[in-house]
Amino acid sequence: MNVVLTPVMIGQVIISGILAGALYAMVALGLALIFGVMRVINIAHGPLLMLGAYGTYFLWQATGVNPYLTLPVTMAALFVLGVLLQRALVFRVVDAPELSSLLLTFGVSIALVNLAQLAFTSDLRAVEFLTASFRLGPFAFSKSRLVAFAVAAAITAGAFVFLQSTRLGKAIRATSQSREVAMVCGIDVQRIHLLTFGLASALAAAGGTLIAVIVAIQPEMGQIWTFKSFLVIVLGGAGNYPGALVGGLLLGLVEQLASLFLTTQLSEAVAYVLLVVVLLIRPSGLLGGRQT
Repeated sequence: MNVVLTPVMIGQVIISGILAGALYAMVALGLALIFGVMRVINIAHGPLLMLGAYGTYFLWQATGVNPYLTLPVTMAALFVLGVLLQRALVFRVVDAPELSSLLLTFGVSIALVNLAQLAFTSDLRAVEFLTASFRLGPFAFSKSRLVAFAVAAAITAGAFVFLQSTRLGKAIRATSQSREVAMVCGIDVQRIHLLTFGLASALAAAGGTLIAVIVAIQPEMGQIWTFKSFLVIVLGGAGNYPGALVGGLLLGLVEQLASLFLTTQLSEAVAYVLLVVVLLIRPSGLLGGRQT
């Protein structure tokens, strides 16, 4: 495919990449939190996002409320679910080899997807809200993606402020750096694990709410978001929270740039190629791993 790049096309790619990247970063931050604090590989992160999307869809369908106003509800509901999952299952693999956590959360992921298929069927569902776009000069802005960018950026910024400035956030960072030292300092590590998994699930739910307004949803939608979240933290560095922001923006830009030159099927493969390249060249990520 021969494509002649123009300044307008490049500008549109950058805009679209940044809008998508902020959402990727917010969702991946939850995965980075879980791995950074507990060294648990959470394959169920995407299915939790899917549940958040369905929560928004059914609340919007039942009440007609602005779907963005359902965000606190879905985040609270998934926070509780995350705490319950950690308390019932995930705590058992915190000190086990990482393969154990991968297999456990993979099983949880399959269970959540199958339960969703039984409860919601596999039909595509859409929240038809804020579907238009507007133009600013030569550039087009999807209203739903612009709102998703603003909300995701605000939540991500709030999460960083929380981690840097609050007593609980500092306890989470301390546990991430050294669980043993945190325990010596009087931090209740088990409580931190519960809250971390709950917060990560809430971030996934926020992503689900924002995505539900952008694209159609179905029970298996979370799988691609699990992969993209892993790619983001591989790009930024496993356990590196600022790295999630860098990785998310980079992934968004690479995907949008690939869509100019490749077919839809091939452009989707670019993310997989990028993952392999980063693992071969810099396995610790662009910013290095396990930094706070």
